[in-house]
Amino acid sequence: MTDAQEKRRRGIGRLVCGRRSKWLVVGLWLVLLVLTAPFAQKLADAQDNDAASWLPGSAESTQVLQASEDFRPEQIPAIVVYARADGLTAQDRQRIAEDVRELKALHAHGLRGAETRGPVYDRKTAPRAAQVFVPVTMDEQAWERIVSAVDAIRADVGKGGDGLAVHITGPGGTSADLSEAFEGIDSTLLFSAMAVVVVMLLLTYRSPTLLLVPLLGVVAALFTAQALIYLLAEHAGLTVNGQSAGILTVLVFGAGTDYALLLVARYREELRRHEDRHEAMALALHRAGPAVFASGATVVLSMLVLLAAEMNSTRGLGPVAAIGVAVALAAMLTLFPALLVICGRWIFWPVVPHFGSADPTERGVWARVGNRSARRPRLVWGVTAAALALLSLGLIQLRAEGIGNADAFTGKPDSIVGQEVSARYFPAGSGDPLVVVGDRARAEEVGRAVAGTRGVVPESLGLPPGTKPEVEGKVLFEATMTAPADSEAAKRTVERVRDAVHAVPDADAQVGGGTAALLDMDGATTHDNVLIIPLVLVVVLLILCVLLRALIAPLLLIGTVVLSFAAALGISALAFRYLFDYAGESTDFPLFVFVFLVALGIDYNIFLTTRIREEAARQGTRKGVVTGLATTGAVITSAGLVLAGTFAALGTLPMVAFAEIGFAVALGVLLDTFVVRSVLVTSLFLDVGPKIWWPHRLAHTDRAKGESRRGDGNATRPPQEPASRPGGPPE
Repeated sequence: MTDAQEKRRRGIGRLVCGRRSKWLVVGLWLVLLVLTAPFAQKLADAQDNDAASWLPGSAESTQVLQASEDFRPEQIPAIVVYARADGLTAQDRQRIAEDVRELKALHAHGLRGAETRGPVYDRKTAPRAAQVFVPVTMDEQAWERIVSAVDAIRADVGKGGDGLAVHITGPGGTSADLSEAFEGIDSTLLFSAMAVVVVMLLLTYRSPTLLLVPLLGVVAALFTAQALIYLLAEHAGLTVNGQSAGILTVLVFGAGTDYALLLVARYREELRRHEDRHEAMALALHRAGPAVFASGATVVLSMLVLLAAEMNSTRGLGPVAAIGVAVALAAMLTLFPALLVICGRWIFWPVVPHFGSADPTERGVWARVGNRSARRPRLVWGVTAAALALLSLGLIQLRAEGIGNADAFTGKPDSIVGQEVSARYFPAGSGDPLVVVGDRARAEEVGRAVAGTRGVVPESLGLPPGTKPEVEGKVLFEATMTAPADSEAAKRTVERVRDAVHAVPDADAQVGGGTAALLDMDGATTHDNVLIIPLVLVVVLLILCVLLRALIAPLLLIGTVVLSFAAALGISALAFRYLFDYAGESTDFPLFVFVFLVALGIDYNIFLTTRIREEAARQGTRKGVVTGLATTGAVITSAGLVLAGTFAALGTLPMVAFAEIGFAVALGVLLDTFVVRSVLVTSLFLDVGPKIWWPHRLAHTDRAKGESRRGDGNATRPPQEPASRPGGPPE
């Protein structure tokens, strides 16, 4: 190789890890961190967790929510429930009356004590329960102070005792418990993900010093990404909520550490072949960098597909996740290699890759797996595919129809207990009514249509306290449903009410409220599932076609990804039913799991297949498959374990939806790492042979080398000294 060719091979590596430029790279990142760190800490303040940030913008419930702001400040009631199974005593009723007087004096934390309603008893004679409604104004700071508002109510009403149960429930109580569940989500996930990364790096490289460098890289990437997202949220209208902020932490740690592992593997290999560590890193970046970049680009583009979603929360997650992964990719391709080169070989202590030492992976377990698959590849992939298809049958247990409030928490907070107590004595939908907005001239007809609809409590129809009677020819009123507001029965009631009021001529009536919002979210999520899943597959397919310059290989890889996703979802559904006893899954559960599994899981296929393609150009496809698997197996397995562990960290949150996503993605990554990539993909490539690269000329030149269908005894043995090996951690 000429000096000019060698110089070109170094490429961007010379800029990142040159003898002087490495210091410049680190210095630029330090300046960037100093500038962005103050903004990163403000991301929690920029989160928008109100209803409009989650709902589809064109939904009827969203329009009612916006229209109702003209009639009154947006409010949600916190409901104080008092109950005694054998009937409230005179002392109980006296206490309730005193509590109401104190509640009416509350005005801090967004509380509108003067508008407190109640007590409302379950029956006129010998009542057993009472409800008191305390409205909380939901302005821009409401979600930050909802917990303090409920705490103020709790301080006034105290606790139950002597047989009297006292609970704070309703939308206000549930919102406070949700807010507490999200409180500290960033720090919880940060430390959980960091712990997973530390453990996995120790197990992978058995080096207490090496793990510090990837940690520095991913933490720098996370802070930079958080700062950029904060600035976009404040000045460009980007929607950020608790869900997207939490997933951002997991994505940056998982993807960033994966990219670091893939790059370190190649760097270790080059250190054994080159005495100069700068030269070794330049070549490592040249050889592994394109695959790492393609992996990151796949994730970024897949996340940006979420911009096509109707759900505001899903659409907002797209750019948030894309920015996080893009920054992680930039950090791992610039800051991370520069830090490694600055540290030198000692950073790998105690397993230091000395110049001229042997590569410990060329006779490892993955070489044996490849050789065994090569003996009867068609049988191997047939049995593996059949097993995955069988596991996919668990999808019949999937109940992605939404999670009610009572099932949304992994535990049972006070608001849920209060909801159950209240449902024993009052209409289940009390506290979260239907909200109807219509033309003033048709108000009576609209009211009759609502009151006459099955599932509505007729006597509950009326104008809420503190509401203007008329605004620009429009009126607003509420009605209570007989079914729990988050139930399927309540959603069907909303549909019937909408049909009824829409049929009133010239009324221009619309129906909103909490249940209507859930119904609209279900419809939008169904639309997003149908639209986004195929779009992500198309994006990934195009990237694979460009990267591999082939058509058959990308199509087969997409097929394995879909099969892996179906199996992961099937196993997860069975686990949720019979192991964790979850009531169901959120409607967006399949979409999120699919996007994360496909976008992130394809990373390993990219790294494997690009190595196979490189080896196939030198020694033929079937030899290249075994060599590629043997030399990338350990590092890809380590990366999969790290990514699975970081997503499993979502299970530390007390929310069922997060726990389910974390479990399913972690399971899918492990399935893809140990079964799909190592067994199914490699055996398929071995069986199809050179035609896998069609229509590229490699399909013809490879075949011209005269490989047999399954090769001979030497066709599947990795060479002692391959021209280029990606390396990997010791097994």
